[in-house]
Amino acid sequence: MRILSVASAFPAHYYNQQELVAAFLRHWGDRIPDGRKLELLHSNVGVDGRHLSLPIDDYPSLTFGQANNVWIETAQELGEKSISQALRNAGLQNTDPAAFFFVSVTGISSPSIEARLINRMGLSRNLKRIPIFGLGCVAGAAGIARAADYVRAYPDQYAILLSVELCSLTLQTDDLSVANLISTGLFGDGAAAVIIAGDNCVASSPVPPGPEIVATKSIFYPDTERVMGWDISERGFRIVLSPQVPDVVAKNLGGDMNEFLSEHGLSLSDIGCWVVHTGGPKVLRATQQALGVNDTTLSASWDCLRKMGNLSSASVLMVLEEVMLNRRPAPGTWSVLAAMGPGFCSELVLLRW
Repeated sequence: MRILSVASAFPAHYYNQQELVAAFLRHWGDRIPDGRKLELLHSNVGVDGRHLSLPIDDYPSLTFGQANNVWIETAQELGEKSISQALRNAGLQNTDPAAFFFVSVTGISSPSIEARLINRMGLSRNLKRIPIFGLGCVAGAAGIARAADYVRAYPDQYAILLSVELCSLTLQTDDLSVANLISTGLFGDGAAAVIIAGDNCVASSPVPPGPEIVATKSIFYPDTERVMGWDISERGFRIVLSPQVPDVVAKNLGGDMNEFLSEHGLSLSDIGCWVVHTGGPKVLRATQQALGVNDTTLSASWDCLRKMGNLSSASVLMVLEEVMLNRRPAPGTWSVLAAMGPGFCSELVLLRW
């Protein structure tokens, strides 16, 4: 099983963090008595700027239904763009993949987005569709793991994984909770597509393929439902984001990683490349603490966080793309792709370059 290619796509609207803070202060006015606190909060999340699905001034008037309609249309646009590029990079035609895994937690649609893309892109009529909702930030890693399960069973087939997360469309303009204020500074919009090949597939990609998928592991932490997720009401998606997230990461990730690696005769010192979800500064520091590594080791994650913010499930795929394009390890290097998300849970993927 091998990752052949990864390709990202973003909405056209991009704003730096200062422009976004100014827009929020204009909207909230005297409901934020000290604007400097919001500026400080946004400056502390380690993000320079973010892509948005709409111009910033269009958001305050959106209803849940209107925002979800924008999600449906934008998800198709970004999905088509990222999949087309990923297929080109893999040397494949639109009709070659046999399975399509779609992950998102920022909008809903029936028929789901992968069905709409079959029509839009002329994908195979026999494509097996697996839409996955609700995994949040962990879904990029989980999607790779589930696609790997598929091509392990069907080694002569290719699978698509598409993540589209349009976090800006979940904006709650009436919510001044700390969790929502943090989310307004951290989350952005984007999509990423991954092509995964079974062992019997003959790769003819015009660019070097990605790493082999050696093993995967899922870990669920009982009684942690309120650590991260959404409360969904007539106003749409309202963020659940507990201050406990970094503590859960620091408490669990190291032991889980050691156990996972030991199952394959490896240890933390054997891993030469880490592909880690860009949860935010506190989450990345907790990850570093758990793994016993430093900023340099997770530099790809820090750089992706700075350039585009947290893109929920798409984030770890953006980090993977960055590593494949600009920081490719030497052949034979062991690597781990990892993410954590609502449940609370983690997904670990062992890779070899």
